[in-house]
Amino acid sequence: MASSSRVGAHLGLAAASTLLTLLVAEGALRVAGYAPSSFQHTNRIANRGRSVLLDCYPSNPRGYFDIDLRDAATLEKYRGLGLARLDEAARRTPYAVERRYSVQQFRSPEIGPHRPGVVRVAVIGDSFTEGMGVKEEDTYARVLHRLLNTGAESGHWEVFNCGRRGYDFPALHDLFETVLSLQPDVVIYGMVLNDAVRSEAFQARQAYLNDWILDRGRMVRDEDEGRLRPLDLRLSAFVRDRLESYRVGRDSTRWYRDMYGEPNREGWERTQAYLRAMNGEAQARGGRFLVASWPLLVGLQGRYPFADVSETIGRFCLSAGIARHDLLSALYGRADPSLWVHPVDHHPNETAHRLAAESLVAPVRRLWTDVPVGEEAPRPLSGAAAARPVAPAGPAAHRGPSPRP
Repeated sequence: MASSSRVGAHLGLAAASTLLTLLVAEGALRVAGYAPSSFQHTNRIANRGRSVLLDCYPSNPRGYFDIDLRDAATLEKYRGLGLARLDEAARRTPYAVERRYSVQQFRSPEIGPHRPGVVRVAVIGDSFTEGMGVKEEDTYARVLHRLLNTGAESGHWEVFNCGRRGYDFPALHDLFETVLSLQPDVVIYGMVLNDAVRSEAFQARQAYLNDWILDRGRMVRDEDEGRLRPLDLRLSAFVRDRLESYRVGRDSTRWYRDMYGEPNREGWERTQAYLRAMNGEAQARGGRFLVASWPLLVGLQGRYPFADVSETIGRFCLSAGIARHDLLSALYGRADPSLWVHPVDHHPNETAHRLAAESLVAPVRRLWTDVPVGEEAPRPLSGAAAARPVAPAGPAAHRGPSPRP
C-alpha cells in the first residue's frame, strides 16, 4: 500500500513538474509577443497601369525597407499614384520597397537603340531577376552593370534588367523572343528551379505548395484571421508552426527534385528544348547566351538539398553546348537568413544579388571576348556590332566550383 502511495506521489510530482514547465513556456511565449510565422504575410500592391508596385512586409528586421506606409505623407504619395489597397497594407504590411517599370514593362531604364561599340547585356528571368523586395539599384543586373564598367572598360557595357516576376517556361521563352528585338549582344537567363515546364500529369498531382521561396505568400484578408486571441495557447501554436515548417521542407524538397526527374520527364525535356532554341537563336545573331543558375536559399551551410538537381542541369548544358554559371558557388557557406529578403520571403536580398553579380563578371567577359579559361586579362573589345562565330563553351563556363555537401 505504501509502495502504491509512493508511486502515486511520484506520478503526481512528475505531472505537476510537466504542467509547470508548460505554463512557464506558455508565459515566456506570451511575454515575447510570439506569433506563428504562418500568421505573417507579404503583400504586393500596384497601380492600374502596373508602372509602380510596392513589395510590402509586416516588419523591417534589417532596416532595409525604406518606405513606411504608416506615414501619412507617404500614404498620400502612393494614393496619388493610383495604388490600390493602401490602407490594408498600412495596417498589416507597412514596410515596403518600390518597383517602377519602363514603358517596355521592365524594371530598368528605357531601352533605346543599340549604341555602336557598347556591349548590350539583357538579363531575363523571374522574380529572382526582377528583384522582389530589393531596390532597383541593388538588383544583380544593375550591380553587374556597374562592375563591368570599371577601369579601361568604363562605358563599354550596358546591362538591362528584363526579368518578370512569376514567369516560368514557356513564358520565359516568349520573354526571350521579346528581348531579342532589343538587339542584345549577351542574354543572361537567371534560372530558378521552379522555372521548368510542368507536364499536365505532374502539375495535376501538386496541391498548392507554400514553399521555401515565398513562405507565406497568401495575404490574409479577414481582420480576425492571422492573429492570436487572448485565450489561444501560444505553445500549441508554436508546435503547429514547427510541424508546418517541417512539412514545407519535406514537400518542397520532393517537388523540386521531381521536377527534374522521372515524374516530370516530359516537362524537363520540353524545358531543354526551349534552352537549346534560345542558345541557338542568340548564336545565329552573333550573340551569346548564358544560363546563370540560382540556388534556392536553403541548406547553404551544410548539405545543399538540390545539389543533384544542379548537376542534372549542368550536365544538360554541357552536352548541349550552352554556357552556364552556377551561382551556388558564390552563395554557399553563408547562413540562409543572411541572404533572405525577409524571414517570410526567401527571395535573394541585396547581399545575395551583389554576390551573384560579382561572380558573373568574369564569366560574362570571358563569354563575350572568348578568352580561354585561366587568361587573366580579357582582350580589348572590338565593338559590339562585330558579329563573329561563337566558340563552343568549355566546361568551366558551364559550371563553377561546386561545394561537396
